[in-house]
Amino acid sequence: MNVALYDIDEKMSGKGRIIVVYLTKIGGVTLDEVAKFSRALSSDLDNLDLIPDRYFLEVSSPGLERPLKLKTHWVSAIQEKVAVQYQLEENKHSVMGTLVEVHQDMVVLDDRGERIEIPLRAISRAKTVYLGLPRGSDNER
Repeated sequence: MNVALYDIDEKMSGKGRIIVVYLTKIGGVTLDEVAKFSRALSSDLDNLDLIPDRYFLEVSSPGLERPLKLKTHWVSAIQEKVAVQYQLEENKHSVMGTLVEVHQDMVVLDDRGERIEIPLRAISRAKTVYLGLPRGSDNER
């Protein structure tokens, strides 16, 4: 279907189990692509009966501010603003900067000219950050 799986999440709510599937592609996924994928996946899950209990299926894009969990997520976010929470020894840190490098065991951010190297194993949460269009931009709405 020319889309890629970004992430799968499962959560419980008052109405039962919710399976959330996040899709992505270069340039972003369209609502039509999400709907088409959702129908096909729902049909396949019903036919295969992989999930025996009642569940609700949601298919979406990860959004402009998407979580960074896997190495592929990090690589796809190079040159984007990211917010990272991490812990080194007993100290907790929170930083925002431009992701400039992704290595085997660390990521490198540029925070206004300061290079920050963060071990991947130290990261507790991370996401891309959407700052919006600058004021006066031709694309401003």
